[in-house]
Amino acid sequence: MAEPGFWNDQDQANARVQALKTSKRIVESVDRVAGGLDDLEVLAELAADEGEAGMAEFAQTVDDLEKNYADLELRTLLSGPYDDGGAIVTIQSGAGGTDASDWAQMLLRMYGRWAERQGYKTQLLEALEHEEAGIKHATLKVTGVLAYGYLSAEMGVHRLVRISPFDAQGRRQTSFSAVDVIPDLPEDSSIEVEDKDLKIDTYKAGGKGGQHVNKTESAVRITHIPTSTVVQCQNERSQHKNKAMALKMLKARLMQLRDAERNKELKSMYDGKGQIAWGNQIRSYVLAPYTLVKDHRTNHEIGNVQAVLDGAIQPFVESYLKHRAKKSS
Repeated sequence: MAEPGFWNDQDQANARVQALKTSKRIVESVDRVAGGLDDLEVLAELAADEGEAGMAEFAQTVDDLEKNYADLELRTLLSGPYDDGGAIVTIQSGAGGTDASDWAQMLLRMYGRWAERQGYKTQLLEALEHEEAGIKHATLKVTGVLAYGYLSAEMGVHRLVRISPFDAQGRRQTSFSAVDVIPDLPEDSSIEVEDKDLKIDTYKAGGKGGQHVNKTESAVRITHIPTSTVVQCQNERSQHKNKAMALKMLKARLMQLRDAERNKELKSMYDGKGQIAWGNQIRSYVLAPYTLVKDHRTNHEIGNVQAVLDGAIQPFVESYLKHRAKKSS
């Protein structure tokens, strides 16, 4: 980094800095565990002489060591080629009408709050609002170390059960939304896309109205004809920038499709979204007649639904990563 000209190429420099942060995080995790073990040996000897006071410090060190070891163990589960990087999350409303669109917006907020807790940056790339409430679909970019590794655990159909705020009779409603996650690939991605395979459409960006609605056709939708893969971006004012981001998203999605053919586990996750309706959900969020969030892949449960909807999804993420590691071992 101290070499002359290091910052001339910002993209390459930022990628190198990111790699440095990742490497430092791994080394620091190992050092914390190793240091904790050394401390335990010393404290064990002192505790024998100091009695109750020494045992209290010894117990606290054990607790800290267990937490640091758990962090290191989790880090070993995220060793995929894209796990260290950022992620692009797409949320699509499914069965359930207006409730499903409202549910999709709740999920978008949930992942935004989770990213905030992790210290990640987020950027809304596009969103199509429902006529009454919520969103039909949206795409969120999450930037930070291990963002893709963590969020890959969220891919699938999410089910919400609640008393519908859109039902005049106050009946219980079940609605569904699908979450798809692709890595935020570096610019030097090996995926090649030929122009003849692309259909590119432009349109006016949607929004709440006023100055936030783009008056020109700056939003871009790209269809990859051979695979029928569709991506879109409307966040930038410039059509050129939206097209560049959409192409980046397309390459990541095509990379995921390619890897799915080689990776049985990924293929089952990718195909597992299936129809965004009953029978395909990976997780249920029940608000009535009782409150419970349950992951159907791991059977991990949390009763505080509101905390989960406010972004406290890390326990579900970690339990699934451990579950996935056991399945593949």
